[in-house]
Amino acid sequence: MDALPLDAVHIDLLHTANAGALAKLDAYRALMSGDERERMARFVFEKDRQAFLLTRALVRTTLSRYAPVPPADWRFIANAHGRPEILDRPAGVPDLRFNISHTTGLIACAVTIGREVGVDVEHIVRGLTHDVAGRHFAPAEVSDLRRLPEDQQRRVFFDYWTLKEAYIKARGFGLALPLGDFAFKLNPPHAPTIAFEPALEDDPATWQFLQQWPTPQHRLALAVRREGHDLPVRIRDVVP
Repeated sequence: MDALPLDAVHIDLLHTANAGALAKLDAYRALMSGDERERMARFVFEKDRQAFLLTRALVRTTLSRYAPVPPADWRFIANAHGRPEILDRPAGVPDLRFNISHTTGLIACAVTIGREVGVDVEHIVRGLTHDVAGRHFAPAEVSDLRRLPEDQQRRVFFDYWTLKEAYIKARGFGLALPLGDFAFKLNPPHAPTIAFEPALEDDPATWQFLQQWPTPQHRLALAVRREGHDLPVRIRDVVP
């Protein structure tokens, strides 16, 4: 088993075109619960069914790297806002917290112990509907974005979008958390910081944010609650 991500965050990445993973699809199907198989069957397109299968396999095998639980034996429940969590954690298994994200070509699974954690990955080549930033970003973020030359705006849009997604996923509220009530400040090469409107009770000093480019087409953001110093973050490519 892997060393537990105590006072750390581990992010495993699976590229959906990975030949090794695609050769194991039958084995992955055997890991899924009946509910997961039913959900997979509801997807119209094969590519979506395959992405769902790979995502569930990544979650199950990743968690089993840290606990003596076979991948097929994990049980999950969604919270009131849809975030999946471990159901009936087996005795002796640490307080594993995880979050998943998938986009065209890439799946990410972040794991830590006893902390709020959220991860988001986005394929930056995908199309954007008109004025997404104006409808979903905080005024300071919109202003910062629109000051940039047009050829830089797509890249920075995904900087903000992935950070905002990672934060609301870490909080577990999804879009019930108003996206305009918190604003990120980008300050590369330093880590992003966050500010909250008074209506959103949270402490900026307790959050750590990190961004990476796993590939030239994929932007990744991590949000994790911590106290004091930043936590080490390990990011690696895997085949479940």
